[in-house]
Formats: sequence, C-alpha cells, structure tokens
Amino acid sequence: MPAQFSWIDQALVQRHLIDRCDARAAALYLFLVTVADAQGLSYYGSSSLMQRLHLSTEELGAARQQLIDLELVAFSAPLYQVLAIAGTTAAPRTASTPPTTTTTTTPAARDTGGPVSLAQLLSQLEHRRGRL
Repeated sequence: MPAQFSWIDQALVQRHLIDRCDARAAALYLFLVTVADAQGLSYYGSSSLMQRLHLSTEELGAARQQLIDLELVAFSAPLYQVLAIAGTTAAPRTASTPPTTTTTTTPAARDTGGPVSLAQLLSQLEHRRGRL
C-alpha cells in the first residue's frame, strides 16, 4: 500500500451519510480525505479547491456546509479537518494489520490520548511553523 494511501470509512455508506450529500459535497469530502495529513488536516485554500473540483464560490460554500452539518469535517479558514464518523470504533490491530482511520475521536486524538479541538490543532500548527 502506498505511504500516502487514504481510507474512507464504510460508515459513510452504511449510515447513509453519503445519501445526504450532493455530488459536490461528496467530491469535496473525497478530495479532503485524500489530501489530509495524519491529523485529518488539509491546508488547501478555497481558490485551489474551486479550481480542482470545478466549483464556484457558492457551490464550494454549500458543499462545505453540508459536510459540516453532517459532522464529517470542521472548518476554520483556510484549514479543514476531516473528522471521524461519530459512533465508529477502531478495529483491533495486530502487528500485520495496517492502521485504520476509523476511531471514536478525531485523528489527532490518537497521538495525544484524547479529543483535540480545531483551535488546539491550529495552535500546534503555528508552533510547528515557528520552529521551521
């Protein structure tokens, strides 16, 4: 499996969340899942997203709002965070089992032991950039 391979939680279909998204919201979700870092964060700005997904400003805003309403992403311009689908749990892992992204907390919580707010992640990002 490639190092940058991303998983999409089956609960998206099983819980009919995908049924509540229009095609633009589904495309935005797929893009964000694909480009997100280990904490589920994506730094793509609106103009890049609109260009890559062929969306207008209004279409991007509506797609983003659908994902926020479904609690699939958090957004604080220009930062997106793909969220774990509520109520899902991580599968037990063995040494030969690759990690999955399905957890009961945000992806960043795996590293810290508990839930992490978007504000905390932004603060960590600013701190990391200060060290570069």
